[in-house]
Amino acid sequence: MRNLDKYFENKNIEYDKLLEYGFILNNNNYIFDKNINNNNFKVVVEISQTKKTSKVLDLSINNEYLLVDIKDSVGNFVGKLKEEYENILNDIIKKCTTPNIFKSTQAKKIIKYIKEKYNDDLEYLWKKFPNNAIWRNKNNNKWYGALLEIPESKLGIESDKIIEIIDLRYQKDKIKEIVDKQKVFTGYHMNKNSWITIKLDGSVKTEKIFTLIDNSYNISLNKKY
Repeated sequence: MRNLDKYFENKNIEYDKLLEYGFILNNNNYIFDKNINNNNFKVVVEISQTKKTSKVLDLSINNEYLLVDIKDSVGNFVGKLKEEYENILNDIIKKCTTPNIFKSTQAKKIIKYIKEKYNDDLEYLWKKFPNNAIWRNKNNNKWYGALLEIPESKLGIESDKIIEIIDLRYQKDKIKEIVDKQKVFTGYHMNKNSWITIKLDGSVKTEKIFTLIDNSYNISLNKKY
């Protein structure tokens, strides 16, 4: 039996999507099975609040086929079984989970605020940078926000601590007024003349950030705010 905790690391499980995918709910356990290899084997996945496991059954003897979980097992037959097994697990992760990268209280409140007000979800665009994501205005596809994990030193601060930041659009003629290089900075990895960066460490009140998000959203619509 395989422990799937690693597969679900930094992921939120969407339990309604599990049901849509074909899982059956039984005593608080979500169970999915699928025959593979011309119905000679069966993949069984079980997900609950306390455990996440999977296994492959050899239907000819109704026993678990352990070779798929042995790293050094080789051969064309075992290789194909492993590939089919992994494809199923990865497809479940892709279709039934959402990323859970950002852990700070402010980041979670911001994600919730944008979802409720603008119905926008974070988009994770870069495989090389899985901890970076953006919000896009559905009206014109312009970005109006980015949520990132970076070393604090990237902001010119002597620290290797990893911090969460938000990038937002801001009025070009007012950038100098708001940037203090302690709580608010010129845009990290953005146009420094039209974006600002805010540390999500509580130094700027969440309600203020909400106002700045609305401002950024309106700028992305080319509206004055």
